[in-house]
Amino acid sequence: MTQPLPCYHCGLPVPAGSHFEARVLGETRAMCCPGCQAVAEAIVAGGLESYYRHRSDSAVNPQALPKALPDELELYDRDEVQRGFVLHEGDLSETCLLIEGISCAACGWLIEKHLRGLPGVAEASLNLSNQRLNVRWADSQLPLSQLLKELRAIGYAGHPWQADEASARLAEENRKSLRQIGVAGLLWMQVMMAAMATWPEFNIDLSAELDTILRWVSLFLTTPIVFYCCGQFFRGALRDLRTRHLTMDVSVSLAIGGAYVAGIWSTVTGVGELYFDAVGMFALFLLAGRYLERRARERTAAATAQLVNLLPASCLRVDVQGQTERVLLRELRVGDQVRVPPGSLLPADGCILDGQSSVDESLLTGEYLPLPRIAGDLVTAGTLNVEGPLTIEVQALGNDTRLSAIVRLLERAQVDKPRLAQLADRVAQWFLLIVLGVAAIVGLVWWQIDAERAFWIVLSLLVATCPCALSLATPTALTTATGSLHKLGLLLTRGHVLEGLKHIDTVIVDKTGTLTEGRLTLSSVQPLRDLDQDHCLSLAAALEHGSEHPIARAFGHRNEGAEQIVSTPGQGLEGVMEQRRLRIGQPAFVAALSGQAAPAIPGNQGQWLLLGDEQGPLAWFVLDDRLREDAGELLLACREQGWNVILLSGDSSPMVADVARRLEISDARGGLTPDAKLAVLHELHQNGHRVLMLGDGVNDVPVLAGADISVAMGSATDLAKTSADAVLLSNRLSSLVQAFAVAKRTRRIIIENLLWASLYNGLVLPFAALGWVTPLWAAFGMSISSLLVVINALRLARVR
Repeated sequence: MTQPLPCYHCGLPVPAGSHFEARVLGETRAMCCPGCQAVAEAIVAGGLESYYRHRSDSAVNPQALPKALPDELELYDRDEVQRGFVLHEGDLSETCLLIEGISCAACGWLIEKHLRGLPGVAEASLNLSNQRLNVRWADSQLPLSQLLKELRAIGYAGHPWQADEASARLAEENRKSLRQIGVAGLLWMQVMMAAMATWPEFNIDLSAELDTILRWVSLFLTTPIVFYCCGQFFRGALRDLRTRHLTMDVSVSLAIGGAYVAGIWSTVTGVGELYFDAVGMFALFLLAGRYLERRARERTAAATAQLVNLLPASCLRVDVQGQTERVLLRELRVGDQVRVPPGSLLPADGCILDGQSSVDESLLTGEYLPLPRIAGDLVTAGTLNVEGPLTIEVQALGNDTRLSAIVRLLERAQVDKPRLAQLADRVAQWFLLIVLGVAAIVGLVWWQIDAERAFWIVLSLLVATCPCALSLATPTALTTATGSLHKLGLLLTRGHVLEGLKHIDTVIVDKTGTLTEGRLTLSSVQPLRDLDQDHCLSLAAALEHGSEHPIARAFGHRNEGAEQIVSTPGQGLEGVMEQRRLRIGQPAFVAALSGQAAPAIPGNQGQWLLLGDEQGPLAWFVLDDRLREDAGELLLACREQGWNVILLSGDSSPMVADVARRLEISDARGGLTPDAKLAVLHELHQNGHRVLMLGDGVNDVPVLAGADISVAMGSATDLAKTSADAVLLSNRLSSLVQAFAVAKRTRRIIIENLLWASLYNGLVLPFAALGWVTPLWAAFGMSISSLLVVINALRLARVR
């Protein structure tokens, strides 16, 4: 038999048919897995290829692997290697790791609990759907290599996550699972026939020699089922025992291992019934159930995977002569110009320099109609150019794009566990501990009553009461609901939103950009001194240059902005232009610059802004905004929920009262600073109210951060979206109305899942203890219980 090649990186044997390779020291080297391939490529890309030239031969010897592994992990501490997958923000670093060895929801609890207990780790969240671990930690206190060693110490291996590697690994794991199911099913049928022939009902003419042969045949056929198909259960159980943490692997391993050992005793002694047919049956049901559960979790992560794969592999870059050349996406740089033909995906965030078209943003925002885009408009990576060719200047690439930010927020929501999920995890741990104790007591009692049945009863008890359905009840429903809401255009960034909506009794809404469209238009300019309209408009545009507030767009684009610009949220802007200090915004704020009294607003229609300098007011600007068509629908849905609606706006114009009148809002307050809005929120909290905040501007950030649940509009400032618990990407208020319905369904399905899992485990425990549940029905019931929980949660994926 041909000796398999050793992996060039770690020295382990390369599996037959492996296609993982990396070019090292000028030659293509065979690798055993995607993890070694990724590490090798990272080492070469970081300019550290000499590591392979100078390492000793023992470093690639399998027997020396434990000694060489720490040295290899320490390579991850180098900045050159970390550049591709570690993000540094201040004192903290952030990375995403793909974790090997995860078997159930309890693994996630163990990994998160262990890492969060390490010094320097600020956050550790595992997404069971795609087995990706997000970690934020202080690199100065805990090197990345030590973090990876800690993972290996509790039985898991972590690798830098890469989209292609993750897909290949998941596909390989699915294929391996199917092979294990196939082997278990095929061998179980053979074992069943051999074992049945030894039963008293069938062995009337069976000789003693043939009975012995059939027993040994059953043993040989069962052994691959135990050590190949069920190896994952035993590895998980050993890991759990080392870490003193109980999971379903412990009870499953006890059941399968106990039946296998009892079968060996029966085979050697020739006395008693064989248990090998039960081993095969358990293995088949457990493996099939776990495979279907994992595929269901993968389905709930489909929205995230779809977003990750939106970017094209290549694009057309425009050179200085105006000619296009096709380049790989990784060759693009900020400032490059790219040509996007109709029907092509946009490769990066940028600004349209030339052309007009419609852009389909449905996968990002849920807005199914393409939106018109012209020169000067901003576009997002991953969206689809529908009609005409566009020339775009690249402004953001890779992890800096809006698409990447959405993916990170979506993943944060999927791994953020609400209190209900944490409670279910703790209950599952205690339930398993109780089951093991009850199994020991039941075994002792039945040993005194009927020793021959004692083993079978304990076996049935351990299998039937496996708490995997209890652990899956909440996270599966939350993950599915998160993906469904994203289809509607609502991106949840924190997991407590769905659970917390039922406690809300008050809603605070902003006006500009929230209840109104935020596309303000300049309807009138009224000079107050010696400057004409065009000059006043030029000064105002210079002050608004670079501002992200919706008001700034009404003044058009200007190539040159004012100097020393200072923004006062809720009041206005101040800056220096043409050697004069200017202010634009609320009348009192502008008048304070000259020390004069604030002038009265001349009219009661539209939003009025004052422009002034140190000598006094210069001009009035009148802006018009349009009410969103679905604003009334949102407020009607809030009233149907029994919620009180409060309108808080920084606008002091008559538009606040006009919007409140049209939407029948009884409590509307205008001209509020961010501090004043926050004071209203604190007053509501002191009176025992639970508040949902809906806003979009910088002046809404304090209230968004302090509210029980906060929702930022998709057109909101980056700071507002970062502070919010959810982002309304579609800017459709009707999506919030649907979100209320989905939240209600989610709570109902979570309760249904928990009730079903608790009811099943609670009922089956005494029946199994009394010996009324056979091992066959125990395995079948456990698998069906878990699958029903997953299938019930998948009902949340059906949204209109």
